[in-house]
Amino acid sequence: MIYRAVVVIVGIVLVAALYGLIWLFSRYFLRRHGVEAELADRSTVLATWTFAGVAVGLVIMVFGAFVLGPWAFYRTARAHDVAVSDGAAVGWGFLVVAVSLALAASGFFVLLWLVGAV
Repeated sequence: MIYRAVVVIVGIVLVAALYGLIWLFSRYFLRRHGVEAELADRSTVLATWTFAGVAVGLVIMVFGAFVLGPWAFYRTARAHDVAVSDGAAVGWGFLVVAVSLALAASGFFVLLWLVGAV
């Protein structure tokens, strides 16, 4: 029973880490493309919408996260008037989603391996 509680708690921590990674990569994206005004607020908005796209995409089906996440990233980047082409915004969105999900999933896999579930 204790393993279940540990897995749930670490799973919640990993979801928070997923949001944190998306926020960090969104901040890097904005800073790299010359956005300095209200960087923290814009990073939070960009990360929140991207995370929401990933979450809805994961509920629909796993590969939906790789469609809705980058789409939400692209739409939010366009709304903030970031000086980047449409293709680059979608590419950055896909990269942010893929790297963040890979890091969070590998952390969860390591947890499951440590408790003997895998």
